[in-house]
Amino acid sequence: MNRMTRNATAVLAMIFATAVTPPRATAAEPPGATGTRAEVQIALCAPADRIVQALDLRPGGAPITVWLFDDAALTLFGRGLRLRLRVAEGRSEFTLKVADQDCARLDPKVVPVGEGKCEYDVHGTSLAGAMSLTRRLSTKSTSELLASRVVPAQLLSPSQVHYLREIVGIWPLPPGIRGLGPMQVRKFRPKGELYDVDISQLPTGEQYVEISRKVPVADATRAMGVLEADLSKAGVEMCADQSAQAVNKLRALLR
Repeated sequence: MNRMTRNATAVLAMIFATAVTPPRATAAEPPGATGTRAEVQIALCAPADRIVQALDLRPGGAPITVWLFDDAALTLFGRGLRLRLRVAEGRSEFTLKVADQDCARLDPKVVPVGEGKCEYDVHGTSLAGAMSLTRRLSTKSTSELLASRVVPAQLLSPSQVHYLREIVGIWPLPPGIRGLGPMQVRKFRPKGELYDVDISQLPTGEQYVEISRKVPVADATRAMGVLEADLSKAGVEMCADQSAQAVNKLRALLR
């Protein structure tokens, strides 16, 4: 039994014991984006415990167990795709996220109601649309996926497959995609709950920390400035290279 299968079996046994069964641009509001949300995100490079203390954070819910899916060459990531499985309190969600999408021009017919959303991710002065399509998985399907008895493509919803094939132009998925993880993600919030701080811990113990806040697209620049000012006042260090954190996490999970 490999490390992935052992980890998956142990984590699932604990989790399901209580189960009930646009093109890149500056961070200004894109044309036609009225009402669309933006998630302002900043990667933090101070020790996690110091961040919690400096920002006076409190736990914001139950921990989430997360697996990412890619091959050894990170082919999906290189094409702007992310496959993610989140499991918490008996709920299992399999999400396809596609970067660099034009939310303002997206045909609503390709995203059934309740299955997906297109929002903008903001890092520094960079703003880019991202489509997320999510499917709820059963306990059985989750177990089979993590034990490699089925491949990720077999569990994608019709909407996810359609988006990959017709919108992104990537189907079938490349071979060799496997689960990377599990990561334990804990959410923290300050008084007033103005933003979230996610602390992700890898199997090696390595931690990644990100602060984020969802706002209307028109408020993204102001919200970013407020977050940066709060972090500076608290003496919390922001990562010098904000663009490298996602790929660094994947590379660490591959080890």
